[in-house]
Amino acid sequence: MIYGIIAIVLVIILSGICTVRQGTVAVTTIFGKYNRTLHPGLNFKIPLIEKIFKRISVQNRSSELGFQAVTSDQANVNFTAMLLYSVLNSDENTIKNVAFKFVDDKNFMQALVRSVEGTVRSYVATKKQAEILSLRREIVEAVKDQLDKTLEEWGYHLIDLQINDITFDEEVMRSMAKVVASNNLKAAAENEGQALLITKTKAAEAEGNAIKIAAQAEKEAAKLRGEGIALFRQEVAKGMANAAKEMEDASLSANFILFSMWAEAIKNFAQEGKGNVIFLDGSVEGMQKTLKELMAMSQLNHSKHTNN
Repeated sequence: MIYGIIAIVLVIILSGICTVRQGTVAVTTIFGKYNRTLHPGLNFKIPLIEKIFKRISVQNRSSELGFQAVTSDQANVNFTAMLLYSVLNSDENTIKNVAFKFVDDKNFMQALVRSVEGTVRSYVATKKQAEILSLRREIVEAVKDQLDKTLEEWGYHLIDLQINDITFDEEVMRSMAKVVASNNLKAAAENEGQALLITKTKAAEAEGNAIKIAAQAEKEAAKLRGEGIALFRQEVAKGMANAAKEMEDASLSANFILFSMWAEAIKNFAQEGKGNVIFLDGSVEGMQKTLKELMAMSQLNHSKHTNN
């Protein structure tokens, strides 16, 4: 009898011993009312009266989401996202909210997912389809701004929302591909036009510089040719004047020099003519006229040389 009573007492005492795993807390109730929170490790509760109502994980949890939204220009956008959340902290009030706000975890997850989807849809509805692909970070920030206060009331914290994929309906994707292709063709045409303009401009500049250089070279060449002819004529004049003076000193007629020059000129015409027809007055009167002109030129050059 006594042993039986002792055994019953031991069983009752042992039923008050419980353990809580690391990363979790346990919420106890007495007669259905919240009593306290048990933390990780070995804990004692009032046997038969105090019961563990719920064990709550305080570790980070994740959930995969897939939903659709509509842009302001009526394009359907499909989102695939990963939701990362956790219990806000281990404070007693926070744990009470987590334990009693929702009937179970399934109802909490349903509310959380619908809240995220609703916030994303509201934000996307104010944007055009062309803007959505570049607004991942803005969408995440909008969701966190809208949900942080609500989740704190539930005892949770939204750590992160990773938008893994954003896709449009097949028809929209085809039209977007056409737009991208046309923009690429337009950019290529503009680049080709700019390159052609640059090429033609450079070619025109090069041609202008070449003409300028050629003109300058021709100018210099003409100048040098003129100077050469002038020097040649000066030397010829000096030579004729010296020859005439020597003939005069030798009491010889200068007509002999002029005749020699006339004969030499005819000889050069014959040698260098290259088949060209050259008309010369070979009569005695013509030769005398030419000799008189040469003598007049010789006297003029001689007088200039004497004055100098």
